[in-house]
Amino acid sequence: MKVIIWLGSKSDMEFVEGMGKEFKSWGVDSEYIVASAHKVPEKAFELIQKFNKEEDIVYVAVAGRSNALSGVISANSVHPVIACPPFKDKMDFMVNINSTLNMPSDTPAMTVLDRLNVIMAVLRIFALKDKALKTKILDRITEIKKSF
Repeated sequence: MKVIIWLGSKSDMEFVEGMGKEFKSWGVDSEYIVASAHKVPEKAFELIQKFNKEEDIVYVAVAGRSNALSGVISANSVHPVIACPPFKDKMDFMVNINSTLNMPSDTPAMTVLDRLNVIMAVLRIFALKDKALKTKILDRITEIKKSF
């Protein structure tokens, strides 16, 4: 199980800070990649082809503005893609969310805005095959319910 946290720019690193540590606490490996779909598409395609040969990968695509990144990954990968667009303010949010939600056909990039929800979504995807992880998630759900 491995999460590829793919950033369109180094400036997006602050937005995903701590995700790798959180995945590790759940026993899931992660890797950060910075490769813009606009500026270095050849690098993006090369990496996608490499990862297509591997098993049990989920991508988290973090890119703003026109967000070609999640679409390019999704259109070329056999693995699930979760888009999590970064935003600084309301105007930035409006630009990023629209470009993220409007993917072409046969380009299934799921959109999740909250970083913690991205982590939980990825874990639940992996829990489909990993019974121990599924048990840990069920335990967390139980803990949350007890807190109310």
